[in-house]
Amino acid sequence: MSIISELLMNIPVPKMVRIKQKFDSYALENPVLKLEQELNKTGGIERVKPGQQVAIGVGSRGVANIAVLVKKLVQMVQKAEAHPFIVPCMGSHGGATAEGQKEVLAGLGVTEEAMGAPVRSSMDVVMLDQLPNGLPVYADKNAAEADAMIVINRVKPHTAFRGPVESGIMKMISIGLGKQKGADACHRLGFKHMANNVPQTAKIMLSKLPIIFGIALVENANDQTCIVELLPAEKIEEREVELLKKAKACMPRIYFDQIDVLVIDYIGKNISGDGMDPNITGRYPTPYAFGGPQVSKMVVLALTCETEGNANGLGTADFASQRLVSAMNREVTYANGLTSTVCAPTKIATTLENDLYAIKAAIKTCNILDYTKCRLVRIKNTLSLSEIEISEAMLKEAETNVNIEIMTEPYHLCFDGQGNLF
Repeated sequence: MSIISELLMNIPVPKMVRIKQKFDSYALENPVLKLEQELNKTGGIERVKPGQQVAIGVGSRGVANIAVLVKKLVQMVQKAEAHPFIVPCMGSHGGATAEGQKEVLAGLGVTEEAMGAPVRSSMDVVMLDQLPNGLPVYADKNAAEADAMIVINRVKPHTAFRGPVESGIMKMISIGLGKQKGADACHRLGFKHMANNVPQTAKIMLSKLPIIFGIALVENANDQTCIVELLPAEKIEEREVELLKKAKACMPRIYFDQIDVLVIDYIGKNISGDGMDPNITGRYPTPYAFGGPQVSKMVVLALTCETEGNANGLGTADFASQRLVSAMNREVTYANGLTSTVCAPTKIATTLENDLYAIKAAIKTCNILDYTKCRLVRIKNTLSLSEIEISEAMLKEAETNVNIEIMTEPYHLCFDGQGNLF
């Protein structure tokens, strides 16, 4: 018996209960129709002129309905007798390569065949200007040479800083459209200054690039589109401030403020830029963001297929399974940290040989007297919070919350012969 096995042998794993968390579930019945209506408003698709080469900027996030919305956008541009093409707007994602970024879009369903428009993926940029603090401002060369440009993205809270504008259209313009060089420049002075650098960079780019409007999306707590809004270029910053407030109000959460152990089945870049959303876990990669539950120990068990080995966020956890670490592509993961300048999330958490030991290690170190009363929460990922698992010790609290429905009797977690959950 190894020392680790001996230390963890008598640590109990509590019985669990499946619960349903209820959130505001309003969603657009037909997001594509809503987009068409927005485009047909004054100052919308009429800004596209016949014969123009129109760049459509699309990011790397798993945004609800992104493929069908981009396709409708392509079709409306074509209907205006212009020539749309798609540009990846994702900074250094996709391994900071042109082919990698094209593959990321393909994973979202955004391909040339499906969209009916070419995808022009390149890491070539042009330098447009510089901020007063000396940071250079870069833009994708293909987009900069277009006659017009449209950007589509989800507006939501950022995971590493707070400000009037966080993650959305302005960030996609300043960092996503800047490719690796632009992302590197915007991050160079750290997240302490990001709340200023993102909007300042975006303003310069809006003044020097042919951006005609943005399409802002907001999702409800179930990752369904609840807002589709066209933002004319001159109104992007003003409206994004208001949409961010709405996005924060729509965010899902874990309905428990204090958690001894949080187990997350999957992390990945398609879930969050940080692998798992710190707004949900309460574990932030920088001191410039805040909110969420108090979590004593956090465990991560596996990477999503879509993340392709990028394990950014692993270092934010306390414990990980060996199978997650074995699936990690260090080069891609470390490139993420080098570009963002935040390298703590790319570290490797304390790694145990299987899920069972990782969970037991978290329970052993969560600083409670009675391990049988551990407040343990298990979630699939930080996007899937409608149905989660809680330990027996949390059952009474759950029963008093009108937003929680108890779905099962207590049961033991089932581990396979290798000690893994699934």
